[in-house]
Amino acid sequence: MKRTSLFILILFAWINYVKAQVAAEDKHRLIVTTDLGGSDPDDIQSMIHLLVCSNVIDIEGLISSQAWVDGPDKTAKILEVVEQFGEVLPTLNKHAEGYPDLNRLRAIVKRGQTLSNMDGVGQGKDSPGSELIISAVDKKKDRRPVWLAAWGGMNTIAQALWKVKHTRSEKALKRFIDKIRIYDILGQDDAGAWIAKNFPEVLYIRNKEVYGWGPSDQWVKQNIQSCQPLGKHYPNRIWATEGDSPSFFYVYANGLNVPDSLDYGGWGGRFCKKKISGIRGMDFIERVGKDEKQYDPYYMHGSSNEGCAAINRWKQHIWNDFAARMLWTTTEDYKAVNHHPHAVLNGDHSLKCMFKKVRGGSVLILDASSSKDPDGDDLVFKWSVYTDPGSYKGEVKIDDSDKAKCSVHVPVDAKGKNIHVILELTDKGTPALTVYRRMVLDVN
Repeated sequence: MKRTSLFILILFAWINYVKAQVAAEDKHRLIVTTDLGGSDPDDIQSMIHLLVCSNVIDIEGLISSQAWVDGPDKTAKILEVVEQFGEVLPTLNKHAEGYPDLNRLRAIVKRGQTLSNMDGVGQGKDSPGSELIISAVDKKKDRRPVWLAAWGGMNTIAQALWKVKHTRSEKALKRFIDKIRIYDILGQDDAGAWIAKNFPEVLYIRNKEVYGWGPSDQWVKQNIQSCQPLGKHYPNRIWATEGDSPSFFYVYANGLNVPDSLDYGGWGGRFCKKKISGIRGMDFIERVGKDEKQYDPYYMHGSSNEGCAAINRWKQHIWNDFAARMLWTTTEDYKAVNHHPHAVLNGDHSLKCMFKKVRGGSVLILDASSSKDPDGDDLVFKWSVYTDPGSYKGEVKIDDSDKAKCSVHVPVDAKGKNIHVILELTDKGTPALTVYRRMVLDVN
C-alpha cells in the first residue's frame, strides 16, 4: 500500500513537472497586429489557434490594425474572441501551466492606427497600439526580443518606430531597434517597405509562402469545430485556412524553432540570412493607389528556396498539436486526453538548441533515454539530419536512428562545416504529439 501511494505521489509530481516544462526563458515574446473582423475569417481562425497555444508563447499585445484600406475599429472583435477563449481557459489550465490570465489578455487588446498605410503614420498619430509596442520593447527587466507579427498592415509598428526615431537619441533608437523582430505576412500595406527603407537594421521577415500547409475543411470540421464550446467559434474557410498562423508557429517553443537563426527552419518556415531587395506586398497596395517602389531599394529576409515546403515537412505535427489542444478545451479530466512528451537530450531538459564542437571522423553518442511521457505512453524516437540549414550537404550516417540513444558518424570531409541533428520525439497517444531537440555540430 505504501509503495502504491509513493508511486502515485511520484506520478503526480512528474505530471506537474511536465505541465510546467516550457520554462519562461524558453518562451518568446509576441505582439500581433491583425485586421481580424474583416471579410476573410482566417484571422479569427489564427487567433483561436494562437490562444490555445498561449502557454508556450508570451503574448504581449493583440492590436487591431488596418490593412490596405481604411476601416472601422475592430478592437471589439478581438475582445470577442478573447472572451470565447476565456470560457475554456479554466479547462486548459487543468492540462498545462503557463496560460495567460484572462484579465491580462483583455488588457493587451488595443486599437492601432485610425488610417491605413503610411497615411496613418506621423506627428500626432500615436495610437494605443503603437504605445503598447513601445512600452513592451522598453521593458528593461526583460531582455528577450519582441516579435511583431503583422497579420494585417504594418503601420502601427511604423508609428511606434516613427515616434522613437523622432523623440530619442540615436543610441536609444538603436537600443530599441535591436529588440525588435518583424514577421510580416504577405505585406498588406506600404508601411512595411517604409520600415525596411528607414530602419535597415531591423530583422524583418516578409513571408510570401504561407499557403499550402493547412488542413482540409473536413479535417477542421472533425478535429477543431467539433470540440465544443470553443470549436463552434472557429469559422469556415472562405479563401485559405489560417494564412497568418506561420507567424506564431515561428516562435512556438517546441525544441525545434530557433527564431533568431532565420535559416534554421521550423514550424513557421525557413528564411534566407541575407536580405534581398524589392519583396513586394500584395497587389491590393497598388490597387488603392499606394506605391512601395518609392522606397526602393529596401531589403527584407525572404523565404528560402523550398518555400512553403519548409512548413509542410512539419504540418502533420502542427495539425496534431492543434487537435490535441482543442480536445483539452473539452474536458477537465487529465487522463482523458493526450499531452506532450518531454524530450531530454544528453541530460538537458530545456528546449534550447544545443551546440557541440566535434572532430571529423569521430562518433558522437546522443542520448534521449531520460525523456518521459506524462500519460505513460510509449515513445517513438526519430533521429535525422536536417540538411537544408546545415552547411555540410553530404551523407551523415546515424546508427540506431529509431532508438533512445543513437550514434552519429561525423564525416571526415565535414571539417569547417556544421550539421543539424534533429530528434523528433513522438508519443503513441491520440492524436500523437511530437516535440523536438536540435543539436548543431560544428566540425573542426
